[in-house]
Amino acid sequence: MRVLPLHLPAGADVRRSLEEIAQQEASEGFVLSVVGNLQTAAFACPGQSGPTTLTGELEIITLQGTVSPQGVHLHLSFSDGECQVWGGHLEHGSLVLKGADVLVGFLQEAPPTQASRSQEVNRVSIAVAEHCPWSARALRMLRSLDIAFELVQAEGDLPQIWIDGTLIGGYDALADWHGSGKLNRLRRGV
Repeated sequence: MRVLPLHLPAGADVRRSLEEIAQQEASEGFVLSVVGNLQTAAFACPGQSGPTTLTGELEIITLQGTVSPQGVHLHLSFSDGECQVWGGHLEHGSLVLKGADVLVGFLQEAPPTQASRSQEVNRVSIAVAEHCPWSARALRMLRSLDIAFELVQAEGDLPQIWIDGTLIGGYDALADWHGSGKLNRLRRGV
């Protein structure tokens, strides 16, 4: 298991944030822990026809469930100002008040077989910075083009990309390679 700590700032939509990170990571996993508060909680109660929405200073008690690139299934419980506890399925529109820290555990993929290792070598390495939109864009581009890559430890504020061991630069350089068609030769199955 690979553990990823996330800090959600004030105003962040909790469900949307977890959907986006699962897409970026292209991996399945589950929420391990959460601490924080909400200004708005949107949740589906059992037997109700639509979501329930509460506002105020709401303290998150638990958030548990699964995340994957295909979607999330999460249950939220929280308390209001009178310490009354509420809960149900987490819906879009659950907004962070001051901040929330979420720990997500991503499952490791099955180890590749010897045959698949000999056929696929990661020719692309990328160092990404947490919460960097350019890093997220670079990862999305590589995934959408079905290019195998290796994540390496980031040492800066922007993504850095190496192809065949040579640093080409950041997101703009990767976009230039894509625009010129040079990335096509790195796609799986090509």
